[in-house]
Amino acid sequence: MSFAPVYLDWNATTPLDDVVREAMLPWLGVGEQARFGNASSRHEYGRQARAAIDEARVRVASAVGAHATEVVFTSGGSEANNLFLKGAAGVFKPALLAISAIEHPCVREPARQLQRGGWALREIGVDAQGLVDEASWQAVLADRPRLVSVMMANNETGVVQDLARIAAQARTVGAWVHTDAVQAVGKLEVDFRTLGVHALSLSAHKIGGPLGAGALIVDKRVELTPLIAGGGQERGLRSGTENVAAIVGFGVACERARAAQAQEAQRLGALREELERGLLQCGASIFSAQAPRLPNTVFFAIGQIDGETLVAKLDRAGFACASGSACSSANPEPSHTLLAMGVERGLARAAVRISLGRDTTAEQVRAFLGALAGVTDNLRNLASVAA
Repeated sequence: MSFAPVYLDWNATTPLDDVVREAMLPWLGVGEQARFGNASSRHEYGRQARAAIDEARVRVASAVGAHATEVVFTSGGSEANNLFLKGAAGVFKPALLAISAIEHPCVREPARQLQRGGWALREIGVDAQGLVDEASWQAVLADRPRLVSVMMANNETGVVQDLARIAAQARTVGAWVHTDAVQAVGKLEVDFRTLGVHALSLSAHKIGGPLGAGALIVDKRVELTPLIAGGGQERGLRSGTENVAAIVGFGVACERARAAQAQEAQRLGALREELERGLLQCGASIFSAQAPRLPNTVFFAIGQIDGETLVAKLDRAGFACASGSACSSANPEPSHTLLAMGVERGLARAAVRISLGRDTTAEQVRAFLGALAGVTDNLRNLASVAA
């Protein structure tokens, strides 16, 4: 029985959930209930659009334990991260900005832009498992950062940080704290109040929602300078006519992800354990194996087999996986996350990420392990002949 093609790159993006699609269709002009309207208009068409957005806002907020008034819709996680960092920097005089050494590029790059604009930038180091290093964190705290951004769950290793503790300590020195929670929602329980952060970023397409929709959950007491000025939509923080269809889909996706989270975490965790047992039998090294991780994510390397080569061979065998972050896949450099963890460059170049999702089955995991064994044996034989 063939299981190809098998999708094992759910951290990069997810297929649109059927229920989400159905909710979006009327706002895409499909079916007898087809709708349209500018949510800023005062007539019935506009009021219907506004009501749909308001309902989605409640759903998104409920998924992360926030209030609907704290949800600012964006085009995705990257914009949400930029909105907080640049928006907060626009309120304060340049000071110290601290980010973890393993942040996604959409946090690292705006942080570097702020550094060029006069902000001091410090990276908080991580240990060999990818967890925030306590000594490095305390040294940063001693310098009283104004802004702190630490991702809740890493997109490559899946490592989950003790964010509530980090946020509580950062608040003692007066810092505003942000977390990129794009990978966490739907896989972990996420509660805005319990985490104690000032802002949190989300993305729809990581949880069965549409591409091009996301949100910044931001404490109403936090003032930000908008990235996009104009008509004053989204509390004046993100002007522009709202993408009603995408926002509606985002709301439904959040509701469904929250409802399924506990059961899916258990199911995916069991699949991950089976996958890791098979990987160890293939001689793989599993990164961050001793740290708390997302239940669906495995980052591994096999000997000196190049990760890009292995991913390409597996793709031809019918299995879609990744050699790192989808947003930096064009970069031939080894994973910056692994390098920050102190992993040797050669081993980091061998890294491959498997991320499981709602459609992944045990049969697919076993088929993948069989294909991996065949591909690695072939590559080793080729290397032996070449030598």
